[in-house]
Amino acid sequence: MPETSVTPAAPEPIEISALAKHSCPACGAEAAWNPAKQALVCPYCGAVSPAKLAADGSVIEEHDLATALRNLPADRKGWDAGRTAVQCQACKAISLFDSTRVAQNCEFCGSPQVVPQTAARSPIVPESLLPFKVAESTVRESVRRWYGSLWFAPNKLKKAALTDRVHGLYIPYWTFDAQVSATWTAEAGHYYYENEIRNGKTERVRKVRWVPASGALDHFFDDVPVPATRGVQIDLLRRVEPFPTASLVPYDPGYVSGWVVEQYQIDLVAAAENARRDMDQQLEKLCAAQIPGDTYRNLRVHADYSGQTWKHILAPLWLVSYTYGARVFQVLVNGFTGTIAGTRPWSAVKIFFAVVAVLIAVWIFVSLKS
Repeated sequence: MPETSVTPAAPEPIEISALAKHSCPACGAEAAWNPAKQALVCPYCGAVSPAKLAADGSVIEEHDLATALRNLPADRKGWDAGRTAVQCQACKAISLFDSTRVAQNCEFCGSPQVVPQTAARSPIVPESLLPFKVAESTVRESVRRWYGSLWFAPNKLKKAALTDRVHGLYIPYWTFDAQVSATWTAEAGHYYYENEIRNGKTERVRKVRWVPASGALDHFFDDVPVPATRGVQIDLLRRVEPFPTASLVPYDPGYVSGWVVEQYQIDLVAAAENARRDMDQQLEKLCAAQIPGDTYRNLRVHADYSGQTWKHILAPLWLVSYTYGARVFQVLVNGFTGTIAGTRPWSAVKIFFAVVAVLIAVWIFVSLKS
């Protein structure tokens, strides 16, 4: 049966009424939005509420991470009602789409090996998302320009990678917040120079004077992103980030009506571990930047994480997936910012003749000089 696809129409904007007041969970007073802490803060007791404001002023809840890891929520029905789930046997992505649509091929890799998925629905549902902002017509033009900018691409590429196979879909993300207080110790290296005689010649030699150093810092990690997709190449996805979480809106079925939604396959536990590794790496760089001198060694960081929260969100993505030869290539476009990145094949013939041309040019230049 030939592949059929339906180009999704952009959903109409949905008005979401903002809450008039936000009560402090500790004392009950009215909490206020604090731009520095990017959170709701009580002006009386100083308690920080695990919530954020959407672009329209409504609340997007931040969930306590420790509580969630101790007691993962039971299956919550409703958000995927009226949607069909299929899993690709090639790339293992699980897609949710309107039940009126018949899926013949995987949205991510184009494989026809898709089977109904009826078990193990996701227990944690998305509570906020970024709506599509970049139109499909703009995406098509961006992809065409991207193809035209490629050097040493096969001549058949533009015909093989048709931009009329653009798919719009929502992909799952986890985001994590944390307040970190850290202390560090290291050896700071200061360069100095001495003249030494080597092989009968006086040379200026650089040396290092090592001295102990220590310090402390406080840092707030805001919305560290962890993609939970299997269908999209992660290295490409990182190149079209960020998805600006300051523009998140509370989840409403109208935003995903007509669009394919990928179900997360990296759970909260694994995502939290990935986020902690990212935070640890960033924290080490922040501490290293405080070390005086010209270089350093033996950096040790002792960190105390507190106020750790998380969200499950959906991010908009335009995808072109095409096969060239025996390989599958992807081109991604951020559905909110328009940033584009992709993989591509290379023409061995063009590269060969380019190398030959360079060698000939070098030979002519050397011949003229001699």
